Amino acid sequence: MLPPSELGARLDRILAHGVTLVAALPGRALDETPPQIEGSVRDLAFRLFRRSLAYVDGMDMGELRGAWLREPAPPDLVDGPAVARYGALVRGRVAGWFEGAGIREFARTISTESGTDNGHALLERTVAQAAQCLRQLHAVSRPSSGKTINPLPLSDFEGLPLPASPWEERRSP
Repeated sequence: MLPPSELGARLDRILAHGVTLVAALPGRALDETPPQIEGSVRDLAFRLFRRSLAYVDGMDMGELRGAWLREPAPPDLVDGPAVARYGALVRGRVAGWFEGAGIREFARTISTESGTDNGHALLERTVAQAAQCLRQLHAVSRPSSGKTINPLPLSDFEGLPLPASPWEERRSP
């Protein structure tokens, strides 16, 4: 398992890249519902950011609520720039949380729908989920976006529990 500082840095890079990628998407691309993903591209982009915010909210509250992880995109996120603005706000909130978090924070026990886990394990899962969302966004946005946005380097994904394909789901142990 990667150290929390490395996981936090990777999450920040994933969120930053997600903001750039999503900002380039037109509204019509967000409304697409590719068969490989659950919901629309808008929902996938929202999940990238919402799940990361859910992690820091869960760490603050001692409970990570499953409903936070399943929320659909709100209707006011009408286009790529609107989703990107939300993502930038989330990125700022997450970065601020990491600035104030001490190493003992990651050893805390957090309640989840499936029981309890420590903050470090939840962080690893959160970063892997964000990376998976980003990989899926790259795959579905290529034909929709007029811009070419190169993916993150493979080194940002090394050591994360990710499936081989962006369409495979990672199974929790």
